[in-house]
Amino acid sequence: MLITFEGLDYSGKSTQVKMLSDRITMQGNRVLLLREPGGTEIGEKIRKILLDKENISLTDASELFLFSESRSQLVKEVIVPALEGMMTVICDRYFDSTTAYQGYGRKIDLAAIEAINKFAVDGLEPDLTFFLDIPIREIEKRIARAKAKRDRMESNDISFYERVRGGYLQIAKSHSRYRVLDGLKSIDDLHDEIWQEFDRLTSKP
Repeated sequence: MLITFEGLDYSGKSTQVKMLSDRITMQGNRVLLLREPGGTEIGEKIRKILLDKENISLTDASELFLFSESRSQLVKEVIVPALEGMMTVICDRYFDSTTAYQGYGRKIDLAAIEAINKFAVDGLEPDLTFFLDIPIREIEKRIARAKAKRDRMESNDISFYERVRGGYLQIAKSHSRYRVLDGLKSIDDLHDEIWQEFDRLTSKP
């Protein structure tokens, strides 16, 4: 199955991705852990372009197509073969990120993005998606505590991230595969909730 994690940067999703992957592996199952953009030779090159702060002239449309190109390569080259090999694939971001960031955040036409998303992944949708939801102000605090340098995608203003967060919540309302989690909970509590949902899905006859 394909499991995806979504959320704003510093929401804690990457930590939860790793914890779920490790626990599934400990049970003797084969897991493939991926991140977006990237995961292939071409995808990693695209990632550098997208995150480089020097590329401030990158247009919104170019950004949209670069993310989609990286994802298309990842699906065809890595995800589909892994699923066909009966592996559990866990992906840190997938096409919902494009809808939230480029659609709601950049205000690109949502119908156009939906068409591009479907074409890029050849219709491959996740079986389960976790969205770690945290207030924008908390993200600012976490970045300050980490004393982290912001990449190009992390350098947007608060209003942009508010639109992205609102977009994710709208997406969640429209898809039964979504599980919205309180990202302010402790790491262990979040993992327990994620595991329960994963276990419930995999235990279905």
